[in-house]
Amino acid sequence: MAGKSFDVIVIGAGPGGYVCAIRAAQLGLSAAIVEREHIGGICLNWGCIPTKALLRTSELYHQMHRAGDFGLSAEGLDFDFDKVIDRSRKVAGQLASGVDHLMKKNKVTVVRGDGRLAGGGRVAVATEAGEEVLEAPHIVLATGARARELPGLEADGARVWTYRHALKPPHMPARLLVIGSGAIGMEFASFYHTMGAQATVVEVQDRVLPVEDAEISAFARKAFEKQGMEIRTGATVKSLARHADRVTAEIEQGGATETRDFDTVISAVGIVGNTEGLGLEEAGVTVERGQVKVDAMGRTGVPGLYAIGDIAGAPWLAHKASHEGVTVAELIAGGDPHPVTPDQIAGCTYCHPQVASIGLTEEQAAEQGRAVRVGRFPFIGNGKAIALGEPEGLVKTLFDAETGELLGAHMVGAEVTELIQGYVVGRTLETTEAELMQTVFPHPTLSETMHESVLAAHDRALHY
Repeated sequence: MAGKSFDVIVIGAGPGGYVCAIRAAQLGLSAAIVEREHIGGICLNWGCIPTKALLRTSELYHQMHRAGDFGLSAEGLDFDFDKVIDRSRKVAGQLASGVDHLMKKNKVTVVRGDGRLAGGGRVAVATEAGEEVLEAPHIVLATGARARELPGLEADGARVWTYRHALKPPHMPARLLVIGSGAIGMEFASFYHTMGAQATVVEVQDRVLPVEDAEISAFARKAFEKQGMEIRTGATVKSLARHADRVTAEIEQGGATETRDFDTVISAVGIVGNTEGLGLEEAGVTVERGQVKVDAMGRTGVPGLYAIGDIAGAPWLAHKASHEGVTVAELIAGGDPHPVTPDQIAGCTYCHPQVASIGLTEEQAAEQGRAVRVGRFPFIGNGKAIALGEPEGLVKTLFDAETGELLGAHMVGAEVTELIQGYVVGRTLETTEAELMQTVFPHPTLSETMHESVLAAHDRALHY
Protein backbone atom coordinates (compact mmCIF):
# COMPACT_ATOMS: atom_id res chain seq x y z
CA MET A 1 0.00 0.00 0.00
CA ALA A 2 1.59 3.28 -1.13
CA GLY A 3 1.48 6.34 1.07
CA LYS A 4 2.74 9.89 1.21
CA SER A 5 6.46 10.00 0.43
CA PHE A 6 9.17 12.01 2.18
CA ASP A 7 12.95 11.98 2.42
CA VAL A 8 12.82 11.64 6.21
CA ILE A 9 10.17 10.55 8.69
CA VAL A 10 10.73 11.25 12.37
CA ILE A 11 8.65 9.39 14.96
CA GLY A 12 8.38 11.58 18.06
CA ALA A 13 8.31 15.40 18.26
CA GLY A 14 10.34 15.98 21.40
CA PRO A 15 13.55 18.06 21.50
CA GLY A 16 15.38 15.39 19.50
CA GLY A 17 12.69 14.72 16.94
CA TYR A 18 11.49 18.21 16.10
CA VAL A 19 15.06 19.55 15.87
CA CYS A 20 15.99 16.64 13.58
CA ALA A 21 13.04 17.47 11.31
CA ILE A 22 13.92 21.18 11.23
CA ARG A 23 17.55 20.51 10.36
CA ALA A 24 16.54 18.02 7.67
CA ALA A 25 14.25 20.65 6.14
CA GLN A 26 17.01 23.27 6.29
CA LEU A 27 19.19 20.88 4.29
CA GLY A 28 16.58 20.63 1.57
CA LEU A 29 15.00 17.32 2.57
CA SER A 30 11.26 16.77 2.75
CA ALA A 31 10.43 15.84 6.33
CA ALA A 32 7.43 14.49 8.20
CA ILE A 33 7.12 14.13 11.94
CA VAL A 34 4.72 11.79 13.74
CA GLU A 35 3.54 12.69 17.25
CA ARG A 36 0.85 11.01 19.33
CA GLU A 37 0.60 13.58 22.10
CA HIS A 38 2.35 16.95 22.37
CA ILE A 39 4.64 18.77 19.96
CA GLY A 40 7.74 19.55 22.01
CA GLY A 41 7.64 16.23 23.83
CA ILE A 42 8.09 15.56 27.52
CA CYS A 43 10.84 18.14 27.97
CA LEU A 44 8.81 21.10 26.83
CA ASN A 45 5.40 20.00 28.09
CA TRP A 46 6.07 17.83 31.16
CA GLY A 47 9.73 18.18 32.02
CA CYS A 48 12.52 20.71 31.55
CA ILE A 49 10.46 23.82 30.88
CA PRO A 50 7.50 23.64 33.31
CA THR A 51 9.76 22.48 36.16
CA LYS A 52 11.99 25.51 35.62
CA ALA A 53 8.93 27.74 35.76
CA LEU A 54 7.98 26.19 39.11
CA LEU A 55 11.53 26.46 40.41
CA ARG A 56 11.66 30.13 39.43
CA THR A 57 8.55 30.69 41.57
CA SER A 58 10.11 28.90 44.54
CA GLU A 59 13.34 30.85 44.08
CA LEU A 60 11.46 34.16 44.25
CA TYR A 61 9.44 32.95 47.25
CA HIS A 62 12.68 31.99 49.01
CA GLN A 63 14.20 35.40 48.30
CA MET A 64 11.07 37.19 49.52
CA HIS A 65 11.55 35.49 52.87
CA ARG A 66 15.12 36.84 52.91
CA ALA A 67 14.02 40.43 52.33
CA GLY A 68 15.45 41.51 55.67
CA ASP A 69 18.93 40.42 54.59
CA PHE A 70 18.81 43.07 51.87
CA GLY A 71 17.38 45.89 54.00
CA LEU A 72 13.86 45.31 52.73
CA SER A 73 10.66 44.44 54.55
CA ALA A 74 7.90 42.13 53.41
CA GLU A 75 4.96 40.98 55.47
CA GLY A 76 2.11 38.54 55.01
CA LEU A 77 3.96 36.45 52.44
CA ASP A 78 1.78 33.82 50.85
CA PHE A 79 1.05 32.19 47.50
CA ASP A 80 -1.83 30.95 45.39
CA PHE A 81 -0.86 27.37 44.56
CA ASP A 82 -3.30 27.10 41.66
CA LYS A 83 -1.83 30.23 40.06
CA VAL A 84 1.71 28.90 40.57
CA ILE A 85 0.81 25.73 38.67
CA ASP A 86 -1.17 27.66 36.05
CA ARG A 87 1.82 29.88 35.25
CA SER A 88 3.98 26.79 34.74
CA ARG A 89 1.43 25.30 32.33
CA LYS A 90 1.15 28.59 30.41
CA VAL A 91 4.92 28.77 29.97
CA ALA A 92 4.92 25.25 28.56
CA GLY A 93 1.95 26.04 26.34
CA GLN A 94 3.58 29.16 24.94
CA LEU A 95 6.68 27.27 23.93
CA ALA A 96 4.68 24.37 22.48
CA SER A 97 2.90 26.87 20.25
CA GLY A 98 6.30 28.16 19.21
CA VAL A 99 7.39 24.70 18.09
CA ASP A 100 4.15 24.33 16.12
CA HIS A 101 5.08 27.56 14.35
CA LEU A 102 8.58 26.24 13.60
CA MET A 103 7.08 23.16 11.96
CA LYS A 104 5.03 25.34 9.63
CA LYS A 105 7.88 27.76 8.99
CA ASN A 106 10.18 24.93 7.93
CA LYS A 107 7.43 23.14 5.96
CA VAL A 108 7.63 20.00 8.11
CA THR A 109 4.54 17.84 7.72
CA VAL A 110 3.07 17.00 11.14
CA VAL A 111 1.02 13.80 11.40
CA ARG A 112 -0.85 13.30 14.67
CA GLY A 113 -1.11 9.72 15.84
CA ASP A 114 0.71 6.56 16.94
CA GLY A 115 3.46 5.59 14.53
CA ARG A 116 5.02 2.18 14.03
CA LEU A 117 7.47 0.70 11.55
CA ALA A 118 5.65 -1.16 8.78
CA GLY A 119 8.68 -2.44 6.82
CA GLY A 120 10.10 -1.31 3.51
CA GLY A 121 10.69 2.26 4.61
CA ARG A 122 7.08 2.69 5.68
CA VAL A 123 5.54 4.08 8.84
CA ALA A 124 1.93 3.25 9.67
CA VAL A 125 0.24 5.95 11.73
CA ALA A 126 -2.94 5.29 13.69
CA THR A 127 -4.76 8.63 13.51
CA GLU A 128 -8.22 9.68 14.61
CA ALA A 129 -9.36 9.29 11.01
CA GLY A 130 -7.86 5.82 10.62
CA GLU A 131 -4.51 4.43 9.51
CA GLU A 132 -2.24 6.57 7.36
CA VAL A 133 0.90 5.19 5.71
CA LEU A 134 4.00 7.32 5.17
CA GLU A 135 7.08 6.33 3.18
CA ALA A 136 10.71 7.46 3.34
CA PRO A 137 14.17 5.97 2.79
CA HIS A 138 15.22 7.34 6.17
CA ILE A 139 13.29 6.93 9.43
CA VAL A 140 14.38 8.40 12.77
CA LEU A 141 13.10 7.01 16.07
CA ALA A 142 12.79 9.78 18.67
CA THR A 143 10.06 8.42 20.92
CA GLY A 144 11.68 9.44 24.21
CA ALA A 145 11.08 7.83 27.58
CA ARG A 146 8.67 7.71 30.50
CA ALA A 147 8.99 7.41 34.26
CA ARG A 148 10.26 4.08 35.50
CA GLU A 149 7.88 2.51 38.01
CA LEU A 150 8.96 -0.07 40.55
CA PRO A 151 6.64 -2.89 41.68
CA GLY A 152 4.58 -1.76 44.65
CA LEU A 153 5.58 1.87 44.16
CA GLU A 154 3.46 2.59 41.09
CA ALA A 155 1.92 6.04 40.77
CA ASP A 156 -1.83 6.51 41.14
CA GLY A 157 -2.02 10.27 40.60
CA ALA A 158 -3.76 10.81 43.93
CA ARG A 159 -1.16 10.27 46.64
CA VAL A 160 1.68 8.69 44.67
CA TRP A 161 2.98 10.77 41.77
CA THR A 162 5.39 10.66 38.86
CA TYR A 163 6.87 13.89 37.48
CA ARG A 164 3.70 14.41 35.42
CA HIS A 165 1.44 14.43 38.46
CA ALA A 166 3.92 16.65 40.33
CA LEU A 167 3.66 19.25 37.55
CA LYS A 168 -0.14 19.38 37.67
CA PRO A 169 -0.80 18.21 41.24
CA PRO A 170 -4.17 17.62 42.87
CA HIS A 171 -2.95 19.26 46.09
CA MET A 172 -0.01 21.03 47.69
CA PRO A 173 1.94 18.44 49.72
CA ALA A 174 2.54 18.96 53.43
CA ARG A 175 4.62 15.86 54.20
CA LEU A 176 6.40 14.79 51.03
CA LEU A 177 8.45 11.67 50.37
CA VAL A 178 10.66 11.76 47.26
CA ILE A 179 12.03 8.40 46.15
CA GLY A 180 15.25 8.96 44.21
CA SER A 181 17.73 11.83 44.42
CA GLY A 182 18.70 12.28 40.79
CA ALA A 183 17.98 15.52 38.95
CA ILE A 184 14.20 14.98 38.79
CA GLY A 185 13.89 13.98 42.43
CA MET A 186 15.99 16.82 43.80
CA GLU A 187 14.32 19.45 41.65
CA PHE A 188 10.86 18.49 42.91
CA ALA A 189 12.13 18.14 46.47
CA SER A 190 13.60 21.64 46.21
CA PHE A 191 10.45 23.19 44.77
CA TYR A 192 7.96 21.68 47.18
CA HIS A 193 10.20 22.07 50.23
CA THR A 194 10.76 25.76 49.47
CA MET A 195 7.01 26.24 49.03
CA GLY A 196 6.41 24.83 52.52
CA ALA A 197 6.32 21.04 52.35
CA GLN A 198 8.45 19.00 54.73
CA ALA A 199 10.46 16.97 52.24
CA THR A 200 12.17 13.65 52.90
CA VAL A 201 14.39 12.23 50.16
CA VAL A 202 15.23 8.52 50.11
CA GLU A 203 18.14 7.38 47.90
CA VAL A 204 19.34 3.80 47.49
CA GLN A 205 22.89 4.94 46.64
CA ASP A 206 25.28 6.18 49.32
CA ARG A 207 24.88 9.83 48.32
CA VAL A 208 22.44 12.24 46.73
CA LEU A 209 22.87 13.23 43.08
CA PRO A 210 24.89 10.03 42.65
CA VAL A 211 26.09 10.74 39.10
CA GLU A 212 27.87 13.90 40.27
CA ASP A 213 31.38 14.23 41.65
CA ALA A 214 31.34 12.99 45.26
CA GLU A 215 32.67 16.28 46.65
CA ILE A 216 29.95 18.28 44.89
CA SER A 217 27.33 15.77 46.02
CA ALA A 218 28.43 16.14 49.65
CA PHE A 219 28.38 19.94 49.39
CA ALA A 220 24.86 19.88 47.94
CA ARG A 221 23.62 17.53 50.65
CA LYS A 222 24.83 19.86 53.41
CA ALA A 223 22.98 22.71 51.72
CA PHE A 224 19.76 20.69 51.43
CA GLU A 225 19.93 19.63 55.06
CA LYS A 226 20.68 23.20 56.18
CA GLN A 227 17.39 24.19 54.51
CA GLY A 228 15.61 21.59 56.64
CA MET A 229 15.26 18.84 54.08
CA GLU A 230 15.66 15.28 55.37
CA ILE A 231 18.09 13.20 53.31
CA ARG A 232 18.32 9.44 53.78
CA THR A 233 20.96 7.69 51.66
CA GLY A 234 21.69 3.98 51.50
CA ALA A 235 17.97 3.55 52.07
CA THR A 236 15.13 1.80 50.25
CA VAL A 237 11.38 2.25 50.22
CA LYS A 238 10.19 -1.34 50.54
CA SER A 239 6.44 -0.73 50.27
CA LEU A 240 3.70 1.89 50.17
CA ALA A 241 0.32 1.42 51.86
CA ARG A 242 -2.19 3.83 50.34
CA HIS A 243 -5.01 5.49 52.28
CA ALA A 244 -7.49 8.20 51.39
CA ASP A 245 -5.49 10.94 53.12
CA ARG A 246 -1.96 9.56 53.37
CA VAL A 247 0.59 6.98 52.29
CA THR A 248 2.41 4.79 54.79
CA ALA A 249 5.94 4.05 53.63
CA GLU A 250 8.16 1.25 54.86
CA ILE A 251 11.73 2.55 54.71
CA GLU A 252 14.73 0.28 55.22
CA GLN A 253 18.11 1.73 56.10
CA GLY A 254 21.16 0.11 57.66
CA GLY A 255 19.30 -3.12 58.35
CA ALA A 256 16.53 -1.36 60.29
CA THR A 257 13.00 -0.76 59.00
CA GLU A 258 10.88 2.24 59.86
CA THR A 259 7.25 3.02 59.02
CA ARG A 260 6.40 6.64 58.23
CA ASP A 261 3.30 8.49 57.08
CA PHE A 262 3.36 11.04 54.27
CA ASP A 263 0.51 12.78 52.51
CA THR A 264 2.30 12.64 49.13
CA VAL A 265 4.97 10.51 47.46
CA ILE A 266 6.90 11.37 44.29
CA SER A 267 8.61 8.45 42.59
CA ALA A 268 11.70 9.60 40.68
CA VAL A 269 13.59 6.36 40.18
CA GLY A 270 14.67 6.85 36.60
CA ILE A 271 13.17 6.48 33.15
CA VAL A 272 12.61 3.74 30.59
CA GLY A 273 12.60 4.15 26.82
CA ASN A 274 9.35 4.14 24.84
CA THR A 275 10.20 1.14 22.67
CA GLU A 276 6.86 -0.69 22.78
CA GLY A 277 4.48 -0.80 19.82
CA LEU A 278 7.02 0.50 17.30
CA GLY A 279 7.60 -2.78 15.47
CA LEU A 280 11.27 -2.79 16.46
CA GLU A 281 11.64 -6.55 16.80
CA GLU A 282 10.10 -7.19 13.41
CA ALA A 283 12.41 -4.58 11.88
CA GLY A 284 15.48 -6.27 13.32
CA VAL A 285 16.35 -3.49 15.77
CA THR A 286 18.33 -4.49 18.87
CA VAL A 287 16.77 -3.33 22.14
CA GLU A 288 18.76 -3.73 25.34
CA ARG A 289 17.38 -2.78 28.77
CA GLY A 290 14.67 -0.60 27.28
CA GLN A 291 16.97 1.25 24.89
CA VAL A 292 17.67 0.96 21.19
CA LYS A 293 21.25 0.01 20.49
CA VAL A 294 22.92 2.50 18.14
CA ASP A 295 26.41 3.45 17.00
CA ALA A 296 28.03 6.84 17.62
CA MET A 297 26.07 8.34 14.71
CA GLY A 298 22.66 7.09 15.78
CA ARG A 299 22.49 4.23 13.28
CA THR A 300 20.58 1.17 14.48
CA GLY A 301 22.26 -1.30 12.14
CA VAL A 302 19.08 -1.53 10.06
CA PRO A 303 19.66 0.39 6.80
CA GLY A 304 17.85 3.74 6.81
CA LEU A 305 16.79 3.50 10.45
CA TYR A 306 18.19 5.73 13.21
CA ALA A 307 17.44 6.40 16.88
CA ILE A 308 18.15 9.53 18.93
CA GLY A 309 17.48 10.95 22.38
CA ASP A 310 16.29 9.06 25.45
CA ILE A 311 15.32 5.95 23.47
CA ALA A 312 18.97 5.66 22.39
CA GLY A 313 20.43 5.74 25.90
CA ALA A 314 22.16 7.96 28.42
CA PRO A 315 22.68 10.73 29.15
CA TRP A 316 18.93 11.37 29.15
CA LEU A 317 19.10 15.07 28.41
CA ALA A 318 17.16 17.26 25.99
CA HIS A 319 20.24 19.02 24.64
CA LYS A 320 21.87 15.68 23.91
CA ALA A 321 18.77 14.61 21.98
CA SER A 322 18.69 17.84 19.97
CA HIS A 323 22.35 17.57 19.02
CA GLU A 324 21.85 13.96 17.98
CA GLY A 325 18.90 15.09 15.87
CA VAL A 326 21.10 17.58 14.03
CA THR A 327 23.85 14.98 13.59
CA VAL A 328 21.50 12.38 12.10
CA ALA A 329 19.85 14.92 9.78
CA GLU A 330 23.24 16.02 8.46
CA LEU A 331 24.33 12.41 8.04
CA ILE A 332 21.17 11.62 6.04
CA ALA A 333 21.79 14.69 3.87
CA GLY A 334 25.22 13.37 2.94
CA GLY A 335 27.27 15.40 5.37
CA ASP A 336 30.13 14.28 7.61
CA PRO A 337 29.10 15.42 11.11
CA HIS A 338 31.04 14.77 14.27
CA PRO A 339 29.54 12.13 16.56
CA VAL A 340 28.04 13.16 19.89
CA THR A 341 30.18 12.01 22.80
CA PRO A 342 28.66 11.82 26.31
CA ASP A 343 31.70 13.34 28.00
CA GLN A 344 31.17 16.56 26.03
CA ILE A 345 27.63 17.00 27.32
CA ALA A 346 26.93 19.02 30.45
CA GLY A 347 24.42 17.91 33.05
CA CYS A 348 22.41 20.51 34.95
CA THR A 349 20.19 20.19 38.02
CA TYR A 350 18.07 23.22 38.93
CA CYS A 351 17.58 22.54 42.63
CA HIS A 352 18.71 25.08 45.21
CA PRO A 353 21.67 25.29 45.10
CA GLN A 354 22.06 24.48 41.42
CA VAL A 355 24.45 21.74 40.29
CA ALA A 356 26.21 21.46 36.92
CA SER A 357 29.01 19.33 35.54
CA ILE A 358 30.83 18.08 32.47
CA GLY A 359 33.48 15.45 31.81
CA LEU A 360 35.17 13.15 34.27
CA THR A 361 34.61 13.20 38.01
CA GLU A 362 37.65 12.87 40.25
CA GLU A 363 36.64 9.25 40.97
CA GLN A 364 36.34 8.42 37.28
CA ALA A 365 39.73 9.94 36.54
CA ALA A 366 41.27 7.81 39.30
CA GLU A 367 39.58 4.68 37.92
CA GLN A 368 41.19 5.43 34.55
CA GLY A 369 44.57 5.81 36.19
CA ARG A 370 44.83 9.46 35.18
CA ALA A 371 47.21 11.69 37.10
CA VAL A 372 45.27 14.90 37.70
CA ARG A 373 45.58 18.40 39.02
CA VAL A 374 42.49 19.52 40.93
CA GLY A 375 41.50 23.13 41.49
CA ARG A 376 38.77 24.32 43.85
CA PHE A 377 37.33 27.73 44.53
CA PRO A 378 34.44 28.56 46.90
CA PHE A 379 31.81 31.21 46.17
CA ILE A 380 32.63 32.85 49.51
CA GLY A 381 35.76 34.26 47.85
CA ASN A 382 33.79 35.85 44.99
CA GLY A 383 32.59 39.44 45.21
CA LYS A 384 29.54 39.00 42.97
CA ALA A 385 28.35 35.95 44.94
CA ILE A 386 28.56 37.88 48.21
CA ALA A 387 26.79 40.90 46.69
CA LEU A 388 24.01 38.61 45.47
CA GLY A 389 23.67 37.07 48.91
CA GLU A 390 24.66 33.66 47.46
CA PRO A 391 28.01 32.86 49.12
CA GLU A 392 27.47 29.08 49.28
CA GLY A 393 28.99 27.38 46.27
CA LEU A 394 32.02 25.57 44.91
CA VAL A 395 33.73 25.22 41.54
CA LYS A 396 36.00 22.23 41.00
CA THR A 397 38.14 21.65 37.91
CA LEU A 398 40.22 18.63 36.90
CA PHE A 399 43.18 18.72 34.54
CA ASP A 400 45.47 16.05 33.18
CA ALA A 401 48.68 16.51 35.15
CA GLU A 402 50.85 15.83 32.09
CA THR A 403 49.04 17.51 29.20
CA GLY A 404 46.95 20.15 30.98
CA GLU A 405 43.78 18.91 29.25
CA LEU A 406 40.56 19.99 30.93
CA LEU A 407 39.15 16.61 32.00
CA GLY A 408 36.12 17.75 33.94
CA ALA A 409 34.39 20.60 35.73
CA HIS A 410 31.91 20.34 38.59
CA MET A 411 29.96 23.18 40.14
CA VAL A 412 27.41 23.82 42.85
CA GLY A 413 25.92 27.21 43.66
CA ALA A 414 23.91 30.08 42.22
CA GLU A 415 23.51 30.08 38.42
CA VAL A 416 26.08 27.35 37.80
CA THR A 417 23.74 25.90 35.17
CA GLU A 418 24.56 29.01 33.12
CA LEU A 419 28.26 29.10 34.03
CA ILE A 420 28.99 25.50 33.01
CA GLN A 421 28.77 26.40 29.32
CA GLY A 422 32.17 28.11 29.59
CA TYR A 423 33.77 24.79 30.37
CA VAL A 424 31.67 23.05 27.70
CA VAL A 425 33.09 25.39 25.05
CA GLY A 426 36.56 24.89 26.52
CA ARG A 427 36.33 21.11 26.18
CA THR A 428 34.93 21.35 22.66
CA LEU A 429 37.87 23.55 21.68
CA GLU A 430 40.23 21.09 23.42
CA THR A 431 41.58 23.85 25.64
CA THR A 432 44.18 23.33 28.33
CA GLU A 433 44.73 24.95 31.70
CA ALA A 434 47.22 27.34 30.04
CA GLU A 435 44.58 28.98 27.82
CA LEU A 436 42.05 29.15 30.66
CA MET A 437 44.56 30.79 32.99
CA GLN A 438 45.33 33.41 30.34
CA THR A 439 41.66 34.14 29.70
CA VAL A 440 40.49 37.45 31.16
CA PHE A 441 37.22 36.96 33.05
CA PRO A 442 35.04 40.06 33.61
CA HIS A 443 34.68 41.53 37.08
CA PRO A 444 32.55 41.37 39.12
CA THR A 445 30.95 38.16 37.90
CA LEU A 446 30.28 34.68 39.20
CA SER A 447 32.35 33.42 36.27
CA GLU A 448 35.48 34.56 38.09
CA THR A 449 35.05 31.52 40.34
CA MET A 450 35.78 29.43 37.24
CA HIS A 451 39.03 31.26 36.58
CA GLU A 452 40.09 31.03 40.21
CA SER A 453 39.37 27.30 40.25
CA VAL A 454 41.66 26.84 37.25
CA LEU A 455 44.37 28.91 38.96
CA ALA A 456 43.92 26.89 42.15
CA ALA A 457 44.91 23.72 40.30
CA HIS A 458 48.40 25.26 40.25
CA ASP A 459 48.16 26.84 43.71
CA ARG A 460 47.73 30.25 42.08
CA ALA A 461 44.25 31.25 43.31
CA LEU A 462 44.29 34.95 44.07
CA HIS A 463 41.23 35.50 46.24
CA TYR A 464 41.10 32.57 48.63
